[in-house]
Amino acid sequence: MDELFSQVNKPGRYIGGEWNLPKKNFNGSLIKFALCFPDLYEVGMSNNGIRIIYGLLNREPDVVCERFFSVAQDAEKVLRSSSRAIFSLESKKVLNEFDIVGFSLGYELQFTNVLNILDLGGVPLFSRERKNSDPLVIAGGPATINPEPMHEFVDLFIIGEAEEALLEVISAYRILKVQLKQGKISREDLLSELSRIEGVYVPMFYDVSYGTDQGLARFEPNRAGVPEKIKKRYIADLDASYYPVDWLVPYIQIIHDRISVEIMRGCPNRCRFCQARNQYHPLRFRKKENILKLAGDLYKNTGYEDISLAGLSVTDYPCIAELLASLINVFKPKGVGVSLPSIKPKDMVGSVSELIATIKKTGLTFAPEAATQRLRSILNKDFNEEDFMNAAQAAFKAGYQHLKLYFMIGLPSESENDIDAIFDFSRNISRLRKNIAGRSGQINISINTLIPKPHTPFQWLAMATPESIVHKHQHLRSLVSRDKKLKLSVHNLEISLLEAVFSRGDRKLSQVIFTAFKMGARFDAWESFLNFDIWKKAFSENRIDMEVYLRQKNRDSLLAWDFLDMGLPKEQLLDEYDKTIALQRDSDIIK
Repeated sequence: MDELFSQVNKPGRYIGGEWNLPKKNFNGSLIKFALCFPDLYEVGMSNNGIRIIYGLLNREPDVVCERFFSVAQDAEKVLRSSSRAIFSLESKKVLNEFDIVGFSLGYELQFTNVLNILDLGGVPLFSRERKNSDPLVIAGGPATINPEPMHEFVDLFIIGEAEEALLEVISAYRILKVQLKQGKISREDLLSELSRIEGVYVPMFYDVSYGTDQGLARFEPNRAGVPEKIKKRYIADLDASYYPVDWLVPYIQIIHDRISVEIMRGCPNRCRFCQARNQYHPLRFRKKENILKLAGDLYKNTGYEDISLAGLSVTDYPCIAELLASLINVFKPKGVGVSLPSIKPKDMVGSVSELIATIKKTGLTFAPEAATQRLRSILNKDFNEEDFMNAAQAAFKAGYQHLKLYFMIGLPSESENDIDAIFDFSRNISRLRKNIAGRSGQINISINTLIPKPHTPFQWLAMATPESIVHKHQHLRSLVSRDKKLKLSVHNLEISLLEAVFSRGDRKLSQVIFTAFKMGARFDAWESFLNFDIWKKAFSENRIDMEVYLRQKNRDSLLAWDFLDMGLPKEQLLDEYDKTIALQRDSDIIK
């Protein structure tokens, strides 16, 4: 191992041994679970889900859970050139020594990294090729909201929140492991038993067929006893659920190097483009006293000097002002900062504004999404410009020098006037500070392309064409170049296109992923590593047109993800879709 560490950048990614590491006996544990995150250590250790599952499994007396992350390209080169396998951070065990290999899939562009971890670990890539002696490969996480593109590689998916369902999988596996290893039952028998658990999806137990238009024509079970629809799992009571306080403290800096306390799941807003709201539905809150206790325990066990409140819309937390006041009262004397993610303008008033003024001035983030009320109505985005102007003024008065604004382009009925409005809106906010502090404020404008995601009212819409997106990027750059106080960043177009294809994809894409992996695709979510030519070639070799997944879908189309019950009826999504079309039609008339 020392030889590897001496040949790579950031060996701290691979050494393990962090503060608060649990002491578990690998050989003495009945079930050995490999927890895999298909990105670099710095990214994975910033993920709350990884920390929750890691702590949850290591609480089980007969389970040992050890971590695997994607190795950087220099480390992969060393491993492959020396014919060595990827190893766990805790005991340096090889992946194929584990009973269960579990992936947290946070993003569609991590799919080739999943295959790389399996390949480096000596685990057959395809589910159909695995024998009883091979680990069971499972996956959960946000990207499994449409699991079909990865159906060839994963034995079972857990749909929704995994805390309870995963323990039920472990419990069933605990009973069946000996029979499986002795050959008394097959992998198919094991998977059949596990498919009885609510929220578990086993792709091999379902057949699909396609129509002449390349769209999905049929999706149905191929054996008795498996559900026609997979019902999403969710934790009913956040206060009763497990949340780790003995966090591992890395030796190297990670992306979010701070305490993160989850205060809520779900979102009260109904933005039509937002997949996360539907994924984490219903709305649930953690009690204030439990949040304060978690924050205190985490600080005591880690020594971090920053605390972030986590949730989809944290300023919608009931009594957010009282919670912030309590946290600041406890932690400010200790020199510990409290931070919030994106803030809703209407909540940045009164006592909340005064409290935010006392927080370390690292910048505030707002998400208008669109710069015109016409488009915000189509999005069903709750954003009032007057509230925002007041919020921006309050921030500048409190000493903030810069704000970050999130916008989307490629919206339904979007025109060049709407793009111009992004520039005008941002410049006006910048100049607000001049009236307060004598100098304009720095406004960082972040632009993402709308991806019509599954399980949203926009899932039937087409994605904007690449040509139109490029034109809008160029137009915005030209506008922003006129004002030195505005800084523009746009999301990579090729990354957006791949994300759209795989989020809206079907089973045919498994072969594309495999082909791209064999050609060397890795870290596709990283602009510096993405090789789009590889992906174009992979689609071409498999005779699949990317455009098929980007175009408009009929209201009555069978969608690749329709077999998942996410808790919101399709009829409700269709109703919101129809409202979108009507608003778009009306706004086009007004234009």
